Amino acid sequence: MGDRSYLDWPFFEDHHRVLERDLRAWADSELAELGHEEPRDDDALNALSLRLVARLAEGGWLRYCVAAPHGGLTEKFDVRALCIIRETLAQYSGLADFCFIMQGLGSGAISLFGSEELKAEYLPGVASGERIAAFALSEPDSGSDVAAMATTAREDGDDYVINGEKTLISNAGIAAQYVVFARTGEAPGARGLSAFVVDGDTPGFSVTERFQVIAPHPLGTLKFDNCRVAKSRMLGAPGDGFKVAMASLDVFRSTVGAAALGFARCAMDQAMGRAKTRISFGKPIAEFQLIQEKIADMALKIDASALLVYRSAWTKDTIGGRATREAAMAKL
Repeated sequence: MGDRSYLDWPFFEDHHRVLERDLRAWADSELAELGHEEPRDDDALNALSLRLVARLAEGGWLRYCVAAPHGGLTEKFDVRALCIIRETLAQYSGLADFCFIMQGLGSGAISLFGSEELKAEYLPGVASGERIAAFALSEPDSGSDVAAMATTAREDGDDYVINGEKTLISNAGIAAQYVVFARTGEAPGARGLSAFVVDGDTPGFSVTERFQVIAPHPLGTLKFDNCRVAKSRMLGAPGDGFKVAMASLDVFRSTVGAAALGFARCAMDQAMGRAKTRISFGKPIAEFQLIQEKIADMALKIDASALLVYRSAWTKDTIGGRATREAAMAKL
């Protein structure tokens, strides 16, 4: 499926090339029949999402979503591997790509900031597909403006009591646990936020709304009504919430561009196939200069996008620190 000469670029190590080869063979067997048509009924969509998580776990791919030694393959996240997996899955099934990356984003904060007890409790289940993960940051009146967050977590003895609402949360309703960000009040703006792991069956927690979107996936609104969580469920220290959120997003930000790249390669393959078989004026339209120009432009943009995506991933893996600038360019 498509041109894979980009794997010869110096951004990759041999194990990345082996990963792409093995994943593509697996996807040909396990995902080829799915395509990009997902059910719109919530129950059917939930069931398919759970089946896909189970398949990804059986294939061993979810082990890239968590850090070792709690079920992961590497001591730290391999962002190039995450990008390869997202790009490849997106060529076969948008929902499979979604199911994969949400296991990573939904648990990444635990891998990066969780206590050893929290890591041992949650990460093995994420890698095995037994626990669905979610990341609850956005609110009705604050999306990218994290500092405007209104959800609160009030200290009460050995617990925090969470009140508020999160919206447009992926895996709403099927997740076993949610990484939830709330204002604990240590300081104004972003400095007053903290992060918690909240189980989906915690009293006071509910899913109040589900959304229908163009690319169907579990997506909804969460409500916290005097939802009590132990202090041991906090990720990092009080007031570390903004740092936890930004560090988690910085790991997975490059992969957004990788998924878009996978969709673009799929579109390119379909366009090429159509151009070769559609006959007009006695010949395939692929022989017309106008069509050739359009295909050449698509190929150019795909290669340029791949260079940006894998430069970003390579930067995060090899240089370390933040790769926000490179990842933002890759997402464009």
